[in-house]
Amino acid sequence: MSQTGSRQAAECRLRARLEQGLPLTSRPWQALAEQCGLSESEVLACVERWRAEGLIKRLGLVVRHRALGIDANAMVVWDVPDDAVKELGRRLAAEPAVTLCYRRPRRPGWPYNLFCMIHGTRREQVEAQLAEIVARQGLEAIPHSVLFSHRAYKQCGGRFTQEESSHECRVHHPA
Repeated sequence: MSQTGSRQAAECRLRARLEQGLPLTSRPWQALAEQCGLSESEVLACVERWRAEGLIKRLGLVVRHRALGIDANAMVVWDVPDDAVKELGRRLAAEPAVTLCYRRPRRPGWPYNLFCMIHGTRREQVEAQLAEIVARQGLEAIPHSVLFSHRAYKQCGGRFTQEESSHECRVHHPA
């Protein structure tokens, strides 16, 4: 295999491993480098290149909150005027109790366009936090619903590569 081909194969392995999440070590980039046949600096340069090209938009963290005893989890859905949703979304996202906030398009029979999560150890705690947010932000007139989850669903990041064994990974390399 040519040097370019082995580099592409190593980058394909890196993409597949990144999709699985960072290794839980003190040196995750070094661990990825060892798994992919690259140096740590090559891994960091590759990730930065992919970020600059838009292949990677962000790296996130999935916390298994139920394992930590945080099992009163509410999705608060808001019916916000479209011209105000961006500004209100920023305000809600800045609230300490809000762990996630995002906009979604309205759907037939579903008027809500702004979603935020509030996690807590008890339902009453979450309801009290929401009441404080509503009062502090002056949201009494904004229609909303509170949806408590009853089970946890598996969370994972995006998947963009095929199985590693197929060696069909396509990585864009600018000329």
